[in-house]
Amino acid sequence: MGQVLSCRPLVPGRSRSKTGKDVTESCSDLSRPQTPLEGLPVLKKAKGHYWYPSNGPKILDACGGAGVACLGHGRPDIIKAVNTQMKSATYASYAHFQTPPVQELSDWLIKSTGGEMQKVYVMSSGSEAMEAAVKLAVEYFRWQGQSERTNFIARHDSYHGTTIGALSVSGHHARRAPFSPLLSPTRFHHISPCNPYRQLPSSSSSTPDWPAYIAEKVAELEATFTTLGPQTVAAVVLEPVVGAALGCVPAVPGYLAAMKAVCERHGALLIFDEVMCGMGRTGWLHAWQGEGKEPAGVVPVPDLQAIAKGFAGGYQPASALLVGRKVAGAMERDGGGRVFTHGHTYQNHPVVAAAALVVQRAVEREGLLENVRVQGELLGRLLRERLGSHPNVGDIRGKGLFWGVEFVKDRVTKEPFEPGLGIAERVHKVAVGGFRVLVYHGQGCAGGGRGDHIMIMPAYTISERLVGEIVERVAGAVEEVFRRL
Repeated sequence: MGQVLSCRPLVPGRSRSKTGKDVTESCSDLSRPQTPLEGLPVLKKAKGHYWYPSNGPKILDACGGAGVACLGHGRPDIIKAVNTQMKSATYASYAHFQTPPVQELSDWLIKSTGGEMQKVYVMSSGSEAMEAAVKLAVEYFRWQGQSERTNFIARHDSYHGTTIGALSVSGHHARRAPFSPLLSPTRFHHISPCNPYRQLPSSSSSTPDWPAYIAEKVAELEATFTTLGPQTVAAVVLEPVVGAALGCVPAVPGYLAAMKAVCERHGALLIFDEVMCGMGRTGWLHAWQGEGKEPAGVVPVPDLQAIAKGFAGGYQPASALLVGRKVAGAMERDGGGRVFTHGHTYQNHPVVAAAALVVQRAVEREGLLENVRVQGELLGRLLRERLGSHPNVGDIRGKGLFWGVEFVKDRVTKEPFEPGLGIAERVHKVAVGGFRVLVYHGQGCAGGGRGDHIMIMPAYTISERLVGEIVERVAGAVEEVFRRL
């Protein structure tokens, strides 16, 4: 482990030790091995764009936890809707009853895709939604008499969930490693991500040749289909904008449509993981819809889509699997009767659905997708102005209110820091402890578990003033970390 930064207390405040004495918690305290709750600040409340710890000044929320709190904290209209539903029905088994909030939410979601998605399964976490997507892809092909289609192609340096199936799809080295004996290398295969910063040489004098770059990605995917046997591939899985694994890396224009074309050529499904980048985070309700806004853009409609995080904004644990025309049509063909062999105790939970519905209607009613686009453009510009020339900032990338900053040892070679230094975690700790702003941090964006990044994902209601304040606080934390390093 590298040098430990000394800095102001994380809370700053006190917690109760096992002996009953008050203990001040500092960043250096948090560098040692801990139990899951040890060293974490105790939260008194959260309101608007701020966290309020039980001791110490409030903390500006620049990431919504993990990109979850898309409408901020403590909105009375959402709390009222949840409470109203709880007075009506707190729980109903999906296998026994339909409930109005689930029906209304499903209809709303289908309409939001222009009818491209035809069925909705409401769940509680992104991992559940991705696990369901993998299972439904396999079962769909069994209905088609193609039971040999059990291979999946995903990408290196990706993360799709914490369950065994979703983790098998993932290509994130560090998150897979402890559980590798349980994962299935014979069914889940990985190709390179769409990450031009790491895959193309730096050149300020020319625009990258995107068609040539995409052609290389297409050739790699085609080769993987050929190696596996096209008739054995069930689906290709990817995030339109990669979240925690790479730190807000958008697909280049045309890439998603090219991947979809390969899938269609070989009869495989395309699964979009929009758990983190979806439901308005990029400035479009569904991230794939934004592709049609690019010059000569083609909308790459997925066959299956997972959503979560900003879906209910943290007011309830909510996710969903959206099922496209092809798969939904197979369930209804020949008089219907085909049922997805899948279910969770809390699937189609009425309170969860009520929360998600009121959140999404608020986003729609208040025109917040436009605010995400406007404030997102400002956020990206200010980050580049403030940190773009920093000697240890390699790349600043993102879309909407979904931005990542990657740190490097050398800007020219793009060499990452050694993982043991924990650079991104240091920035996170100094940002919270010294500058009272919360950012999301991660490692692995340079491949093989190396590479540090932070992510900035404020609420869709953010103002121009707060965007500027976030950038100043984050930049101050970055400069402080590298000054001490």
